[in-house]
Amino acid sequence: MKEAPAVFDKMLKEHMDCFKTLDELRDPINKAAHTIRSALMAGKKILICGNGGSASDAQHFAAEIVGRFTRERKAWPAIALTTDSSILTAVANDYGYDTIFARQVEGLGQPDDVLIGISTSGNSPNVIKALEQAQKIDMATVALTGNGGGTLADLADMAVKAPSDVTARIQEVHIFILHFWADTAEAALLAQEGF
Repeated sequence: MKEAPAVFDKMLKEHMDCFKTLDELRDPINKAAHTIRSALMAGKKILICGNGGSASDAQHFAAEIVGRFTRERKAWPAIALTTDSSILTAVANDYGYDTIFARQVEGLGQPDDVLIGISTSGNSPNVIKALEQAQKIDMATVALTGNGGGTLADLADMAVKAPSDVTARIQEVHIFILHFWADTAEAALLAQEGF
């Protein structure tokens, strides 16, 4: 059992080093937060997509917006495009896996809605296609990626590149940012509603 403390120390150091550099991302994080808040305040919705752990993050963020983050309030519109197994399997079967999110964006998205695409590599083809579809219908697009950003960061209106190349550290940063976005949206929307 001598390995466990060393692994713990290594992971904790990587985590802390990554979070210490987050302040350098303050501007793109706040720009995206403003876009998300403004869309919700205008009665628009947030669509979120990603694969694997990023799919879980998409669902987590949608739950914070529709349910609540920390304050009691009415529900606001957010949809994780990762959850409907009938749509996912039908679209994958009939059109190809790369289109599973784009097809939903086409059907659900409206101008001035926001699409958040989450990909640690920034190169997930189905997330890239979703952003391309969102831009065709004048949705705002936000990319949450890892250090390099990939194609997704180049395509998006706003990109936040977590300062790591390690998937686990990237995902830890992503959930922190999603919690920040949920918190700031909730505070602004409740203020707008007079609470």
